Amino acid sequence: NSRPPFPPPPPRRSTLRAFATGHTGTASAAANVCVDVLGRVLLEVLARRAELGASLLRPGEGLLAGQSGLGHAALSFAKSTAGKGFRGVQGAAARAGAGGKVLGEINDETEEQMRMRTSIGVARAAANFNDLEVVAEYTKRLEGNFLKEIDAGYPRGHDTEQLRMCIKGLGGVVESFSNASERAIERLVSTMLPRVRQIVNEAVGNEGGSAIPAASFMGSPVLSGATSTVSSTRLDYDLDDRAFELAQLSEGYVGRMCSSLDELIEPLGAHFLPKLSDALLIGILGGVSTRLEAAIRKSKFTPLGAISLDSDVRYLMNFAKDRLDSPELKSNVTLCKACLPLARLNQISLLLNVDDLEDVLDLISVSKRKGNWDLKLDDAKTLLSLRVDFEGSKVNDLLQMDDE
Repeated sequence: NSRPPFPPPPPRRSTLRAFATGHTGTASAAANVCVDVLGRVLLEVLARRAELGASLLRPGEGLLAGQSGLGHAALSFAKSTAGKGFRGVQGAAARAGAGGKVLGEINDETEEQMRMRTSIGVARAAANFNDLEVVAEYTKRLEGNFLKEIDAGYPRGHDTEQLRMCIKGLGGVVESFSNASERAIERLVSTMLPRVRQIVNEAVGNEGGSAIPAASFMGSPVLSGATSTVSSTRLDYDLDDRAFELAQLSEGYVGRMCSSLDELIEPLGAHFLPKLSDALLIGILGGVSTRLEAAIRKSKFTPLGAISLDSDVRYLMNFAKDRLDSPELKSNVTLCKACLPLARLNQISLLLNVDDLEDVLDLISVSKRKGNWDLKLDDAKTLLSLRVDFEGSKVNDLLQMDDE
């Protein structure tokens, strides 16, 4: 949706002409050239463009909103790149940000115009990631078409089998493009993780704003802008009855965190292919879950606090499932298999919600048999010790067994 489908590249046309000669040697040579051009030259170009695209989408420095907001980041990007003669994806992004205007004209643009130019730049950067998937699919179809040409136009024999093996080399090319696409998304996730960590830290109360505990929080937070300091609930699971009731009435830190994540991810989700959009969200979710686990380990838990944690984890999982495209990721089981840090978070919630210490061993044993338990015994001891109603000595005595 960010650029029209490209026409069949020269390797296909030239290879089909070679096939039309009916000479296996000529066709084999052309097929080898096709495999080399796609698997080496085009792969290198598209992988490089995706790498540059990731750098241009760095939150706060490129085309995605950072802690200072979208408009300032996009304007700074336009000023720093316009008119510097960049080519390829950098030039496309610069043209999207500046539109060929002089910097004085950029300063006079309205906020809406700047948002529009930024959106175009994001779309063009996203297209560089999509291209890797598009070429992988195209190459897969190309291999099938060539094999049909062999079956229809060449007699059986040793030379024909050699030609078939040359064509099957395109299968390795498909895998190379798919692997390059995965690496590109991993690089993009790494680029976005610093901002993701900021979002989580702000939500749990580790930095920024004036955080107040849920026990004294009497309503949903008011978001007054990216650069404003706001009061908000922080992560706190040491809840008595009154604090628990107030926590149920408020938006809570998870809701605000997910709203901020939406603002970060939504511009890309609108332009990415569904497969890439899912991969990006899973990567971001992993970073969020890892950060949340670290924050959870610093809190104390009452039984009501453990129930509140279970509600928060479910909220996060439903947030992810509502935004994932693949039907295979719509269940909690498959989602946890795809995102191991989230799986750990879910296991922590299950562990902290046991009614009695005697239930812990059964929970761990049953979960291990199902293959969905990753927490070590040391982790379990540390986490169970966070429950204010569990004695540390009893926790240690209960878990005195080998960690299988």
